[in-house]
Amino acid sequence: MLIKAPLDSTHIDYLKNIGILASNEEVADSFKAGEGNMNVTLTIKTNKRSIVLKQSRPFVAKFPQVPAPLYRIEIEYNYYKIIGPDNFLACFSPKVLGFDKESWLLVLEHLNNGGDYLGVYQSHSILGENVIDLLLSYLKKLHQLPVLEFPDNMEMRKLNHQHIFVLPFQPDNGFNLDDVQDGLQGLSTKVKSHSTLKAKITQLGDRYLSKGKTLIHGDFYPGSWFSTDSGLKVIDTEFAFLGDPEFDLSVMLAHLKMARVPDESIQRVIKDYPVDNKLLAAYTGVEILRRLYGLAQLPLSLSLAEKEELTIEAINLIMNEEI
Repeated sequence: MLIKAPLDSTHIDYLKNIGILASNEEVADSFKAGEGNMNVTLTIKTNKRSIVLKQSRPFVAKFPQVPAPLYRIEIEYNYYKIIGPDNFLACFSPKVLGFDKESWLLVLEHLNNGGDYLGVYQSHSILGENVIDLLLSYLKKLHQLPVLEFPDNMEMRKLNHQHIFVLPFQPDNGFNLDDVQDGLQGLSTKVKSHSTLKAKITQLGDRYLSKGKTLIHGDFYPGSWFSTDSGLKVIDTEFAFLGDPEFDLSVMLAHLKMARVPDESIQRVIKDYPVDNKLLAAYTGVEILRRLYGLAQLPLSLSLAEKEELTIEAINLIMNEEI
């Protein structure tokens, strides 16, 4: 069953048959819950409560031309199950209300007055020091969990690998970056023609695809951070796998840099986190470059000159491996 808004009687009957809705529960409203990248997400209001339905498709919801594995919604479910016994981490997750593997459907609590932090690129002040500290505490606790087994999530990693380590650096990748910003296509040659840089990125991509020992979120950027009435939440965990903790932290750092968060805040984050600084620097540089020149564009408020400055910084992070 494929969900869509508004729910019709067939959808409602199915949800009652699998126990997601009670037999006496009436649906008052249903509508799209935000602009999800990977999955279809609906908010359902009934006469008793509000819930969120999240369903995977065999493609990326935002980019239907990009195939993606259906099982990714089960990865998200498994992630929430594994961190659930840890009280600290659990308070950052929406409550899981149900999972139906037959329809690849995850049911979550509705987060009241929730909103992501994608506005940080226009105003970094919305991400105060307290929020940065909470995010850092979350990562530290997550990366300390003794997780011995977790699905390798290889199909999702291969998808991510292509869009992080491969496609942004191909001269003929089909992305017309001038549609994003005039002059960006020309600027991209700084990285697309840099053979030594691309060799290092290829090595890093191979490492990303290898098995690690630490459970990581896998997509720890402002779109996965959610502000709600009940506090900060971390969502969209379908890219989780056992990998390098440096990867999670690098994504966070790269987005803080792109949001022009003051450098002293960034340095404080690095200082307080015991990781391999060379690996962290390289991953950070790649995340910056793939967001500037790849398909997964951000609502950045940066001039072409500022993007060029960021590009040079990212290249130095990868080549010199210092942060």
